[in-house]
Amino acid sequence: MPHPSRAPSDDLILEGLRRVCLVLPGVEERINHGMPTFGIVGRRAFANLHEHQADGRPTVWFKAAPGVQDELVEQEPDRFFVPPYLGPRGWVGLRLDVDLDWDEVGGVVEEAWRLTAPKKLIAELDG
Repeated sequence: MPHPSRAPSDDLILEGLRRVCLVLPGVEERINHGMPTFGIVGRRAFANLHEHQADGRPTVWFKAAPGVQDELVEQEPDRFFVPPYLGPRGWVGLRLDVDLDWDEVGGVVEEAWRLTAPKKLIAELDG
């Protein structure tokens, strides 16, 4: 695990998350419970930035398809976790201070977006 002083700053984390979320069609950023949240205009959120409850390190929580949560948490428990509140609904937490890979974050965010987006927006992205 990287030394905490080498972890990206909160500003860089938010900037990176904005970069991978706001490129998707129909996405807006809003504040939910004091944290940046990304959702489709007029629809529910699909990803949000949080501080890990145990140690305050940056995490992104994202909506996941059935079975994905168990698979990710089992395969990489140092990086993925079941977040409080949304975990029982299948959401997954990803620590952003451990092996941060923005391509990976972009991939999980896009999959979460696809679970929320209407067919018209999905077609626009796939177009």
